[in-house]
Amino acid sequence: MHFGYVHVYTGNGKGKTTAAFGLAIRAAGNGYRTFIGQFLKGVKYGELEIERFTNGIVKVKQFGKPDFVHKITEEDKILAKKGFEECKKAIFSGEYDIVILDEINVAIYFKLIDTKDVVELLKTRPEGVEIVLTGRYAPEELIEMADLVTEMKEVKHYYQKGIEAREGIER
Repeated sequence: MHFGYVHVYTGNGKGKTTAAFGLAIRAAGNGYRTFIGQFLKGVKYGELEIERFTNGIVKVKQFGKPDFVHKITEEDKILAKKGFEECKKAIFSGEYDIVILDEINVAIYFKLIDTKDVVELLKTRPEGVEIVLTGRYAPEELIEMADLVTEMKEVKHYYQKGIEAREGIER
């Protein structure tokens, strides 16, 4: 089996992180190890339990504050840079078949991480490590480099009716 493709899941619709975690579950079921770095997220989401359910074959690390980002702070920048370095280590470690950089596109959009650093990482990554980049606002450079790009398009969402994020569904 050939590994080493780059996926981008972007767009304003729901499901980017969900798709990435679905891929991690499918991979785990086939014995493949996945590292997931979550940028701008520090809130306890249900998906954090994946480590327990997969006996650690999927590892998740969050690089965000425990509250929703309303205004970017210096702490957000520090956490994003730390997260990017940890994801790079995971990519080059030889321990993982898949590395998911969840919400990396949003971190780039907010200028917490430079697009050129992500481009350089993709160019120099070891052969055979599958990379998944999620989040709205994927920069054109990453879309061009990717082997697979999926854009989630919001057609209708119950948030528009005032429905809050629900445990087990959105968080």
